[in-house]
Amino acid sequence: MTFDPQPPTGTHIRLLAGHAGSGQPVFEVLPARPMRSGLFELTGSPGLVLGCAAGDVLRISDDGRFEVVGQGQNWCIQVAGLGRFGPKPFAALRDAVADLPGLAEAPPDLRFAVVTVGRAVGMSAVERVMDNWAAGIDGVEWWFGNADQSVLSA
Repeated sequence: MTFDPQPPTGTHIRLLAGHAGSGQPVFEVLPARPMRSGLFELTGSPGLVLGCAAGDVLRISDDGRFEVVGQGQNWCIQVAGLGRFGPKPFAALRDAVADLPGLAEAPPDLRFAVVTVGRAVGMSAVERVMDNWAAGIDGVEWWFGNADQSVLSA
């Protein structure tokens, strides 16, 4: 993995993940490092928000919408299933992506997972590892959370 997290700063940002059936906004809170002119560098990849990964530099509006103004060196791979993951499938995911090298994370209740992998590894290597891992788990799906991200200058 090419992203080296900064020391904890206690800064978190709130990004719009979508809207609930009631129309209410749903937000994901993520660790970040403040930068110049109201910009933030993500220090963790999102599990729900699409379009960014750890290492990206974001401009965030008051409503949680964001623009990637500097693309980092990482892919964000998001993983979800029909329910919660068990500890064994999550441990297998952690082990599988460690060889890329990558980092798999999940909330304590294992309702989803997120993998951060350096772009230099290449999509095909990530796809192979993720497909092999997912093949043994019923109802699991994974996707690149930031594959369609366009590169903008900072």
